Amino acid sequence: MKNSFYQFGLLIPIFLAFGACKSEPANDTQTEQTVAENKITDEFIQTEIDKAVAQYKFLSEHTPEDKLPRTFENGQLVTSGTGWWTSGFYPGTLLYLFEMSGDSSLLQLAEQKLTILEKEKNNEGTHDLGFMLYCSFGNAYRITGNEQYKDIMLKGAESLATRFHEEVGLIKSWDHGKWKYPVIIDNMMNLEFLFWAAEAGGDDRYIDINLAHADSTIANHFREDNSSFHVIDYDPADGSVVEKRTHQGMADESAWARGQSWGLYGFTVMYRETKDQAYLDQAVKIADFILGHSNLPADMVPYWDFNDGPSDSTYRDASAAAINASALLELSKYVKDTDKAKKYLADAETMIVSLASDKYTAAKGDNGGFILKHSVGSLPHKSEVDVPLTYADYYYIEALKRYKEWDLGK
Repeated sequence: MKNSFYQFGLLIPIFLAFGACKSEPANDTQTEQTVAENKITDEFIQTEIDKAVAQYKFLSEHTPEDKLPRTFENGQLVTSGTGWWTSGFYPGTLLYLFEMSGDSSLLQLAEQKLTILEKEKNNEGTHDLGFMLYCSFGNAYRITGNEQYKDIMLKGAESLATRFHEEVGLIKSWDHGKWKYPVIIDNMMNLEFLFWAAEAGGDDRYIDINLAHADSTIANHFREDNSSFHVIDYDPADGSVVEKRTHQGMADESAWARGQSWGLYGFTVMYRETKDQAYLDQAVKIADFILGHSNLPADMVPYWDFNDGPSDSTYRDASAAAINASALLELSKYVKDTDKAKKYLADAETMIVSLASDKYTAAKGDNGGFILKHSVGSLPHKSEVDVPLTYADYYYIEALKRYKEWDLGK
């Protein structure tokens, strides 16, 4: 993803008393007790959705019509234009909340944002069109059946596919910086969009693009311990690896937490769409790295980088936990090992209950209207550190939705 080292959102003061998003000491003993005492029930989920709806209505009241909320920092709402990589998450979350609450005002709020977001279908300058268009228009089309949304996404898929070059065999992530042909692990998340487009009448070549991209990612992004590098820079002439680096993690050789989450989710999707055992194996390897890491706290909300020393002052990343929870719920359905499937489900439940606690879920009217506290965008760039983030909210609500609709934990 791009980060605010390259682009800054609009700061909008909100002259109301909000809670701060500073680091809080970890209390893993209390969290373990909470998880043990709380089962995720329909009532639990409904309570969390009701709180989320109230928050997002509050957030909508302070979001300009021509902007999208991005975070809340230093007492101010930070917004973005539609070209920012997170632009699809806010309308996507509104759509999830509409489905789970039946509140039609949320659908109307989402549709208003879709009108300003549509132009990004022509954006060939970003690999993030899956986040921007599929998380927004994809959910809108699934819910409403509006054919206009389908057409917008098919055009967006065409734009995304222009970033794939046969010589390298991967979708290029960035056009900025000193990189020659950078590909980040985050890019795995945009392949779901191309799978949808191929099935919806788009170019069948999209499937070949996805397979090539995923296979090269397995070959080059992962270390022997199954952790992932963040950025692989390739030679655009022949596709050879130039260097392996990080952009948002602690160090080139460290395991940036959200990067591991993107890989977990992305390869779970790859297995869903292809039923290729190699992709399921990769998802399992990533899951086991995350869940088995000695630095994973008991509440299973990771520190921002697995290689940063665990302490009460080390930042947590709620966004990574939310992505992990949603991905693990799905992965638990695919693995054939019953004990492993139960573990993935149980660990996802722990993450959900932890995120629903007061430590991570904001009180009504606090946190600028965002649902979750304590996420990290890019610590090396001092950007969005220990703040709410729209994608943390999106994947948290998605996890709740999956748990309820898939009738898990019964």
